[in-house]
Amino acid sequence: MGYYFTTERLTVGYDGKPLISDISIGIEKGEILTLIGPNGSGKSTILKSITRHLEAISGVISIDGADIRRMSGKDVATRLSVVLTERIHPELMTCGDVVATGRYPYTNHFGLLTAKDREIVQESLRRVHALELYDRDFREISDGQRQRVMLARAICQEPEIIVLDEPTSFLDIRHKIELLNILGEMAKKQGITVVMSLHEIDLAYKISDKIICVAGDTIEDFGTPDEIFTEERISRLYGIEHGSYDTLFGSVELQKPCGAPQVLVIGGGGRGIPFYRTLQRLGIPHAAGILYENDMDLRVARALAETVICARAFEPVDAKTEARARSLLNSVPYVADCGFVRGTYNRCNERLLHAAKEQGKTILSSTKALLETFGGRVPS
Repeated sequence: MGYYFTTERLTVGYDGKPLISDISIGIEKGEILTLIGPNGSGKSTILKSITRHLEAISGVISIDGADIRRMSGKDVATRLSVVLTERIHPELMTCGDVVATGRYPYTNHFGLLTAKDREIVQESLRRVHALELYDRDFREISDGQRQRVMLARAICQEPEIIVLDEPTSFLDIRHKIELLNILGEMAKKQGITVVMSLHEIDLAYKISDKIICVAGDTIEDFGTPDEIFTEERISRLYGIEHGSYDTLFGSVELQKPCGAPQVLVIGGGGRGIPFYRTLQRLGIPHAAGILYENDMDLRVARALAETVICARAFEPVDAKTEARARSLLNSVPYVADCGFVRGTYNRCNERLLHAAKEQGKTILSSTKALLETFGGRVPS
């Protein structure tokens, strides 16, 4: 049995000139496929070719075994709906009127809506939490509200596939989450296939069943999120040179300050992360330790600290590791006490802190203290 939605050796571009070639993918009904990649890499070109807004140069796009290029416009409109990034500027139309245009593939030649059509319009707005916009002039609402109205229009079309180009643009974090939850529910509960592009790769990892990496003249990678989201692949895709992407946290860390460490950050259990990031913003080279290899602090520390003292998980810290930390302590003028939880296995960090006090080191116990010490702006 074949895939529900496929592209076979698809080549897309403009004016007959290929931009991306040999796009061959397949996804099941009800799956979410997300295109990621840098700006200008061709994500929108692929989506426009799928939706027939742009003629494909060669290859086949199929829905449930049927070549989309052989379908009538009405057949395509009843199976596939689209939310693209282009702004529409309807004159004298309410949001309800805009959403109602999604019913036109189902209306008669006069475009008259039935009572059922009107119910579907209202339900579509309700599903995107925008029913209160029904009578509002579309031109007078915010960009984020417009995005939700256009999604309601696509839902109103009752498609088998919905194609969206950067649907989370202009949305605040609450509405990003709500929109992706709506798409996830449509996919899993209604079997609607979702094909979209996203800039927020952390959200792409969480919502998608399959990922396409778009860069260069061919598809760089296609697979599941777990296959795609490795630090090496993401760094290569986006050309990250001065910073890093953490595949576990889904976070981007900026370039670490370089030079001899001035601060030893003693943290653990996530307590050190705000300290590492504050020191990075201030441009202060720092060290971190002693951290166990399964500590959530460790991933951020490795991205931002010049030196990290690490110990094996689930075992007492050995004397050699503690000696390395003590040597590092002797070389810095400042120590950050992050308020780490004291326990049997991290008594070594208590001993480090005690040694720092005995040596007269300056102990900084908050990010505010870091800002005050190193000249950052401290909120009043």
